[in-house]
Amino acid sequence: MHRNASRWIALFASIAALGLMSAGAEEYRLPPQVVVDIVTADPAPFVGFSPDNRWMVWTHRDALPSIRDVSRRMLRLAGIRIDPVTNGRFRTSYNRGFEVRSVETGALLTRVTMGEGEGLAGTQWSHTSKMLAYTVVSDAGTHLHTIRIEDGVASKPRKHPQPLVALMGGYVFTPDGETILAQLVPAGRGEEPAAPDVPAGPNIQESIGNTSPTRTFQDLLTNPYDEALFEHYATIQLALITPDGRTKTIGEPGIRSAQLSPDGKHLIVETIRKPFSYLLGFWGFPSTIEVWNLDGEVLYTVAEVPMADNIPIGGVRTGRRDVEWMGNAPATLLWVEALDGGDPKKELPHRDRLFTLAAPFDAAPSPLLKLEHRARGRVYLEDPNLMITNEYDRDRRWVRALLHDLENGGEPKVLVDRSLRDRYGDPGDLVMVVDDAGHYIPLQDGDWVYRTGRGASPKGDLPFIDRQNLKTLETERSWRCEEGTYESVIEVVKSSPRGKPTVITSSETPTTPPNYRIVDLATGKSRKLTDFPDPTPQIRGVKKQLVKYEREDGVPLSATLYLPADYEEGTKLPLLVWAYPREFNDARTAGQVSASPSRFTRIAGSSHLTLLTQGYAIMDGATMPVIGDAETMNDTFVEQIVGAAKAAIDKAVEMGVADGTRVGVGGHSYGAFMTANLLAHSDLFRAGIARSGAYNRTLTPFGFQSERRPLWEAKPVYFGISPFMHADKIDEPILLIHGEKDNNSGTFPMQSRRMYQAIKGNGGTVRLVMLPEESHGYRARESVLHVQAEMIEWFDRFLKTSD
Repeated sequence: MHRNASRWIALFASIAALGLMSAGAEEYRLPPQVVVDIVTADPAPFVGFSPDNRWMVWTHRDALPSIRDVSRRMLRLAGIRIDPVTNGRFRTSYNRGFEVRSVETGALLTRVTMGEGEGLAGTQWSHTSKMLAYTVVSDAGTHLHTIRIEDGVASKPRKHPQPLVALMGGYVFTPDGETILAQLVPAGRGEEPAAPDVPAGPNIQESIGNTSPTRTFQDLLTNPYDEALFEHYATIQLALITPDGRTKTIGEPGIRSAQLSPDGKHLIVETIRKPFSYLLGFWGFPSTIEVWNLDGEVLYTVAEVPMADNIPIGGVRTGRRDVEWMGNAPATLLWVEALDGGDPKKELPHRDRLFTLAAPFDAAPSPLLKLEHRARGRVYLEDPNLMITNEYDRDRRWVRALLHDLENGGEPKVLVDRSLRDRYGDPGDLVMVVDDAGHYIPLQDGDWVYRTGRGASPKGDLPFIDRQNLKTLETERSWRCEEGTYESVIEVVKSSPRGKPTVITSSETPTTPPNYRIVDLATGKSRKLTDFPDPTPQIRGVKKQLVKYEREDGVPLSATLYLPADYEEGTKLPLLVWAYPREFNDARTAGQVSASPSRFTRIAGSSHLTLLTQGYAIMDGATMPVIGDAETMNDTFVEQIVGAAKAAIDKAVEMGVADGTRVGVGGHSYGAFMTANLLAHSDLFRAGIARSGAYNRTLTPFGFQSERRPLWEAKPVYFGISPFMHADKIDEPILLIHGEKDNNSGTFPMQSRRMYQAIKGNGGTVRLVMLPEESHGYRARESVLHVQAEMIEWFDRFLKTSD
């Protein structure tokens, strides 16, 4: 299914040697061999740890799947992509297998290797760390397997015979840590519905005075046959699978998902109902939310949820939403209700309110808290009287985390209060551990909780682990990564009342690949857990550094400057500026550094960094901030990105590494949109590469990225920043690349096709490459290598000449 890297490469090389890949042919092309070797190198295994941190799982994977894997049949229904063979979400590749090893000794407990025609979809530990479940896909569907691990001994795998439906979860462990709540293919489901020989009639949609400002989604239902297919593949049978392999079904089959209560006796079941929408994905369909017992009996109806087709831009549903179990109570429902009608433009002192209802669900719901801003999730602590709410202020792009004393009331304590874009002020995420019921709660030492974060700073990212006192709000630094390396905390193995825990970290430098080690932060003693080799030693001489500069308006900017391994001081190289614009409310946060010069240099997939092997300097991740009021910042989008681009070029020229007359620009998705705009509105660049972009904003009329205004409220803006409308001004060569099955909102393939026609029709130089079977990112080995060849040949053609 996915193991033919060397065979494919050899085949393409032999075809090329025979001269069968002519310039105008439709076959896939190859980049230089050094690039082939880099992007097809086998990656290191992915490493995960059991909840008790006694065991680690090394998952083995391939660099890239083949075009044959990517071209498997796929159904695009209700906003999801379905693999009809596996009855799961469509994936382009699967893993080869895994091994379980001891964290203490490194000893191998067991190894599982996929057979011919099989792929490993994923692994999952029980919260007791005594059971490891994994799913295997094949022509027979997706099957669940389990391994029991006790006293350092792994049992033989047990395969459950009935296949899973893995579209909306698949399976979870119950509080006993051994029984599994699974979503199974219903018994006797039958064959896939047959397509009609002729249409039954026209496909009709109608709206009478119903405001429906929906974003532009893809892979939606389009006709009754699509509806039948969606029902067939999305219908599940809830069931409990006991450790000895027996199955107990729960209720009748339906299109649904379920959450198990902490006491293991109740389920929140959400069932999707008709009518389905042709404008929204399944998440916007009507549904019924109920509480069931484990016999499938309905104990309480939480909500009848209507179609989500009249939600304001940036708003939420009215009525009960975000229904969940309180993680620190046996069986207590919690949900959120909007107090502002779900409309973020309404001015009210509180936007949301939380309600609770405990088993047996026969009382009136209890109001719990009012939140000033929009609710964005909760954290339940071991003490059932304590809860953390997360809020988001849309107007300021601001986040808060408040600690509430549910028993005594009073003003909540502010744990976090910052701009969402303030990387320097990010206190990190709470370190979470599983409790006895399998729910995640913060790791505590008395009143102290732990936080880990990326540690953004003017010197680049320096990851850390802190602890925060929930009573005094005092924060202490337990450890921070040293400059010159990039080491981040992955797991806390053993907490410490002194604030210096034992942790598992991932450590890397620009020349040494990421590897894991266990570190006692109190003593500084450490021990290696892995020793994975460098997958691409041929690029280890590449030079990189964090560079800082300013835009003309004084906004501080930064980029990572890469230079080829054989670079000679004083040589001026052709330069590539690769970027992705981001929105900010103020210049202070816009100027913060968001990268690390100390990370291991990776070049994989469709990365533009392969151009380093061809003699280019690269300003990578050049910051392109768009600053201003959230409602109107796009009014000056073009001016701001042009100013940022000029500043990046000027810095490279000032450093003596770039020839300012031979500069290219590139980007992916919103970066492609940026690229086309820079070519249309400036003369800074000689050529550009735009991948998987959107160029005509009238085709995304109800907002895009962070734009909140619909087209009809901001017509000059939508027209002004649409490079399609300025195609006559693009007089520099541009290479457009797009996946033919792009599923990203707004970047549907038509965007690139129409942009190509617009530029061509106005006499511009343009090349359009549409990649069969590819989505928003490119996965197939053949596609990736072809993209690499296209990018190198395009810039060599237009940047390496001195004209």
